[in-house]
Amino acid sequence: MMSFVSLLLVGILFPITQAKQFTKCELSQVLKDMDGYGGITLPEWICTIFHNSGYDTQTMVNNNDRTDYGLFQISNKLWCRDNQILQSRNICDISCDKFLDDDLTDDMMCAKKILDNEGIDYWLAHKPLCSERLEQWLCEL
Repeated sequence: MMSFVSLLLVGILFPITQAKQFTKCELSQVLKDMDGYGGITLPEWICTIFHNSGYDTQTMVNNNDRTDYGLFQISNKLWCRDNQILQSRNICDISCDKFLDDDLTDDMMCAKKILDNEGIDYWLAHKPLCSERLEQWLCEL
């Protein structure tokens, strides 16, 4: 009985972060409002996200001086705050761990800010891999 109560308390105090491994079509449905934003088509977004995170919301990549979070690989150096870089500019005004859950609302809002400020070249995979021949990234919704 005691172990059950302990497990219950742990589950309440430390909720499991909801993560999701999206499929191309699931992600196309969720991101449909981003189609055309800043001149970037939905297939370009789907391709770019695939090459950055493999559609996995839990993706974290540690680089020398920063960590990139979530589907869009948003950097803690400028865009979000974490315990690693306390002086982050935190332009999106959000904790980086919010990019690791299955709610993409805040991810999309921050990605739009990044696109507005940095352009699509922020995502290095876009130009060489996602700027032409995008038929394979289409999904019939």
